[in-house]
Parts: sequence; structure tokens; C-alpha cells
Amino acid sequence: MTAANERLHRAPARAGLPPARLARLVLWAVVGLNLLIIETVFLTAEPAKNPILGFGKWLGLHLAFVMILQLTLIARLPWLDRRIGMDRLTSWHRWTGFTLFWLVLLHPTVILLGYASEYNSTPLTEFNNLKGQLPVLLGMLAAGILLIAAGLSVRAARRRLSYEAWHAVHLLLYVTIVFALIHQLFEVSTFTSSPPARVYWWALWAFALGALIIGRIVTPLWRNARHQFRVAAVVPEADNVVSVYVTGKHMDKLPARAGQFMIWRFLGHGRWWEANPFSLSAAPDGRTLRLTAKAVGTTSARLRTVPVGTRVFAEGPYGAFTALNRTREATLLIAGGVGITPIRALLEEATGPTTVLYRAHRTEDAVLLGELRNLAQSRGAVLHLLTGRTGAGNPPNNPFAPENLAALVPDITDRDVYVCGPAAMTDAVLRSVRALKVPAAQIHSERFALAS
Repeated sequence: MTAANERLHRAPARAGLPPARLARLVLWAVVGLNLLIIETVFLTAEPAKNPILGFGKWLGLHLAFVMILQLTLIARLPWLDRRIGMDRLTSWHRWTGFTLFWLVLLHPTVILLGYASEYNSTPLTEFNNLKGQLPVLLGMLAAGILLIAAGLSVRAARRRLSYEAWHAVHLLLYVTIVFALIHQLFEVSTFTSSPPARVYWWALWAFALGALIIGRIVTPLWRNARHQFRVAAVVPEADNVVSVYVTGKHMDKLPARAGQFMIWRFLGHGRWWEANPFSLSAAPDGRTLRLTAKAVGTTSARLRTVPVGTRVFAEGPYGAFTALNRTREATLLIAGGVGITPIRALLEEATGPTTVLYRAHRTEDAVLLGELRNLAQSRGAVLHLLTGRTGAGNPPNNPFAPENLAALVPDITDRDVYVCGPAAMTDAVLRSVRALKVPAAQIHSERFALAS
């Protein structure tokens, strides 16, 4: 047994805050502390020419800080990702993006109104005056790109865009960062009031940009150069499901856990920008990784024809859907459809009383069912295969209704509950376990999404 597996098999700690809650507290405490510092520096700096300009500067400082927070949330910091999960960090990134949208609208508007008030002119006159200054012009261009990207990120607009167009627009956001930095270098006077304030402000930007570059570029390049991933085998599991085994060098050094996912690119097999997040469907053993995917898109459908020996570029591992966040000895694992893949990996490393609920339309649709039965037997786990169409029959077939869950797992409130499956099923399970008063710290789910 490797050192990594020994760490995963240890019983969950009983004392202290759960890792996810601790990570949230640390993150938001850091955000709150920095907001307090920003307010203090703003109030002690030289006042603006008039209150309207002062308010515009205040909005600009918070606009820049929200940009820093945005970068940090998608930087894939390992300590946060393994405790909170990329799905939640990405969701927070999206919601702070709405805050950014309004700040981008308000900051230049209020600044123009302030100058118009100061010089007894109109906002349009001040706009024409200011656009001739390069730092201001770059700030305006950055604001315009941000507004376009925010508008195209609304779900109604996003559905009408091809992935390539959406991805290209979001790549332009890196240009806005450069424009915004130049704008701040020449236009932000609040943090030039003292050397400590100046060091603090640029240290914030250095941290956010450094974390982004290391997490999104340096670490993936270094990890792929070190491990040199290649396809070792391709095994059909069903008509539309395939498992791909990936091997490489120094695989025992890869910090992967059961329940995590990686972002996969199979080089020379499809377009280079096509990447998919697939969960590890077997616990990492220090020699190979296995992903199991259902053919729901062009990339996943082509996996069946990937030649053995194909080079693989993999980012990760990512995700908080692991034993690290366990708080109880007993575990309930709930899966639907191909969501069984991380659940199967977690079962392989299960300790303590474990129950698995596997939802499938028909028995023949239950992917990896043979493996699950063997693992359940060897681990002393209880496996329930829940089939049939939801709502069919009398009474209606609804296995994840609160009363049915409680009947299947009477001690559910004393277990950690891991849920992975289609969005509708996951939502139904989460509603039921909350109705059954399962503590939030014991509920674990992860919706895989990519942050641009």
C-alpha cells in the first residue's frame, strides 16, 4: 500500500472543523480582511475633488478587488480545490462576475458625472476629453470587453454560442487584465498615498496573477512533462460507455484521490482545445489511472477509437468529492447513470459501514455493476440497485423520496452522504437528505464544470 493510499484509508478525524467549512471560513475571512484594509486606505488617502469623484474612485477600487477575487477563484489553488471543489469555486466566480458587471457599469459612469460636475460640463464632453489619455482609453476598452463577456455568459446567450466562440471571448478577458493593470498604474491614486499602501496593492495583484499562472499553466505543463501520460488500454463497458486506462512515469507521485476528476485531452485525436472533465472510475493505484465515459458528445464518443499509445495531456486531479471531507465512520454513496464512476472509486477505498444506492433505468444500463458487486462483497458494503422509470407505477416509483431513503438507510443522519449523477437526480437527493435533517457538513456532491 502506498503512502497516499494509507492517508486515504485512515479514519476521518472527529475533532475540529470539517475541511470544507474551514476552507470557506479562511477564504471569506481573507476577503473580509482585505476589504477592511481597502476601506481604511481609502478613508485615510487624500480626498477626491468632489464627493461624486470620490464615490467613483471607491467603486473603482472595489472593481479592481473583485477582479483579483475572480482570478483567485479560478486559479485552481490546490488547498481550496481539495476542500471546496472546483464546481463551487466556479459557481462563486460566476456570481462575483455579476458584481463585476455592475461595478464596470457604475465606475466609469460615476467618474464621468464627477468630472462633469467639477468642470460644469457634460458627461459626453468629459468622455471625449478623457479618451485621449492612453491609460483611460485602455480602462474603457477593458470595461467594454468585460461587459461583452458578461452579457455572453448569461445562459440564454451562452446556449446560442458555439464553444469555440465562447472560449475566444473569454480568452480576451486576459487582455482586459493587462489593460486594467496599465489603467491602475497611472490612474489609481489611493494606493500611491504611501509606500506600504503601494506595496500592499501590487502584492495583491502579484498573488492573484501568480496563482493563476502557476495553477492554470505552469503546474499542468510541469505535471505532464513529468508523467508523460499515454493511453494503455481502451475497454468498452457497454454500447455507449468506454473505459480508458492511462499510464505514465512516476504515477505513484501523482497526488490523485478516489472521487476526483481530471481534464483530459487526447493529443492527435480531435481538436486540441477539446477537453473534458472525466472522473477517475478506479482508485489510483500508483501505476494507472482509469476514466469511464458515456458517449454524450463528440469528444466522449470518439474515446472508443483512441489508439493505444496516444499521448494524453491531463490537468488535475481536481475536486473535493473525496474521503478528505468525511466526518463520520459510516458512508452512504448515491449514484445515477455514469455518475457511478467516482462512486465506484470511493467504494474501492471505503472504510466503515458503507451503503451504495445505484439508480439506473434498467439493470442492463447499470455500468460497472459487476465491479460494484465484487467490491461491495469484498468491502462488506450493502449495494442496492434501484431501477424503473421515476414516477411510474402505483404508488409512484420515487426511490429518493425522503421516506424511501430513510427506509433504505435508517441511520442516514449518522452517515456522510456522497451524491453524483444527473442534475435532476442530484437535486432530488439533496432536497431529501436536507429534509431528513442530515447535517450540511455530511453532504457531499460535485457538479463538474469548467471555468474559462
